[in-house]
Amino acid sequence: MKRDKPYASSTDVARLAGVSQSAVSRTYKPGASVSPETRKKVMAAAEELGYRPSFIPGIMLSHRSRLVAVVIGGLYNPFYSTVLETFSQRLQDEGWRVLLVHANSGHTFDDIVPMLAGYRVDAIVSALAVLSQEAAEQLSQLRVPVISFNTPFSDGWVHSISCDNIGGSRTMAQHFIQRGAKKFGYITGPTDSQANIDRKLGFFSAIEEAGLDQPLILEGNFRYESGYQAIKNLRDIIGSSKDLPDAIFCANDLIALGAMDAIRQEFQINVPNDILVGGYDNIAEAGWASYNLTTLVHDGPQMVEKAIEILSESEPGKLSDLNQQSVIASPLIIRNSTGGIR
Repeated sequence: MKRDKPYASSTDVARLAGVSQSAVSRTYKPGASVSPETRKKVMAAAEELGYRPSFIPGIMLSHRSRLVAVVIGGLYNPFYSTVLETFSQRLQDEGWRVLLVHANSGHTFDDIVPMLAGYRVDAIVSALAVLSQEAAEQLSQLRVPVISFNTPFSDGWVHSISCDNIGGSRTMAQHFIQRGAKKFGYITGPTDSQANIDRKLGFFSAIEEAGLDQPLILEGNFRYESGYQAIKNLRDIIGSSKDLPDAIFCANDLIALGAMDAIRQEFQINVPNDILVGGYDNIAEAGWASYNLTTLVHDGPQMVEKAIEILSESEPGKLSDLNQQSVIASPLIIRNSTGGIR
């Protein structure tokens, strides 16, 4: 059957099958009454026409889309790409559909909210920070559950799931001290990142409590290149390796991998015999033999399961006053990059 339209409609299927349009609709509605003969005719006609039922009419009637908007940026970071894959699979396992919204570097959730209002999503999971009260109010008008993923948020109805950035970073500082380090460096993430702020706070506070000098701060941005550049900049400042810190904590693993490569190339010294390096996230690359990076676990799978639990407990059209703020522990994984000093 030749068609001029790009997509076949249920009317086209009904005409070819010789049944009513309502019979076509019932064929694709779970639990609806339709005879085996009619179903066979409809499915044969649909196959011939390449027909696939649209979800839109069902959304209009039920006011439920089972659509979750997953707002994410930073896919250059293996942590987020792995989390996205896990999240998408688990949502589909639970009968949700996924609307992926990728935000370019520098964008916040505020920039995305107006677009989300145009979709009939049943929930929003965002790895971007909500920065303004206006954006929070716009979200509340959508009357759908919102989960701030990896960014603590204290609003009365927005749920948040994050790792223990402060506690984990304190553990890293204590580990460095146990290994005999007395001088420290910290390579930052973006200055407006809450994860970076909390990791710096935890690291610095533990060192201060130990009565040691505050770490040297080197600027980074969560990317591998920024870790490498931070060490190059340090070389230009101090000149020789004898003035290097004993240990450098990096705001994430990608920074740490770049820093380790730069330490070897720019200073021609050894990690861990000459300097200790630690990271955060426990991405797969951190365990590669060429790095063997000591790091803190950023438990993406556990965070995803918590988000699924919150979504499953949410009632359509209702905002819970009892928001959940979940903090997932970040245990230390000790590898060779902190095996030296003493």
